Amino acid sequence: MNANTPRALAQRCAELMFSQDTCAQAMGMQIEAVDAGMANVSMTVGPQMLNGHQTCHGGQLFSLADTAFAYACNSQGLAAVAAGCSIDFIRPALAGDRLTACAEVRHQGKTTGLYDVEIVNQEGKTVAWFRGRAHRLGHSILGEQP
Repeated sequence: MNANTPRALAQRCAELMFSQDTCAQAMGMQIEAVDAGMANVSMTVGPQMLNGHQTCHGGQLFSLADTAFAYACNSQGLAAVAAGCSIDFIRPALAGDRLTACAEVRHQGKTTGLYDVEIVNQEGKTVAWFRGRAHRLGHSILGEQP
């Protein structure tokens, strides 16, 4: 892959962020794909992620979606953080389910962006929808000009 493509930049940004993202690592998340304005992150629901109803805790789902959102909104090399997020839970996820959060940019301006994240299970069924608003901080993630 050409090191100067948008996909290569997104990959470098995600790899750097993941190397420092102890929360995502502790939850067993894996980066499946990244490109400019998008990221797919997956995890398997473990027994330690279950709530009192024996379904995946909403906070775990939020963390998965938020992680995919983070990699998507930082994929162009400019540091960005969440300005606000919301999540709608569609169906429960159970122990052993393999979940994938697919984040995609809807709008990216100079300093603010809007991203949607769909979490699907191993059967392709929607588990949750997440919407995040990003704010760019004005500096590079990699210490280089994006």
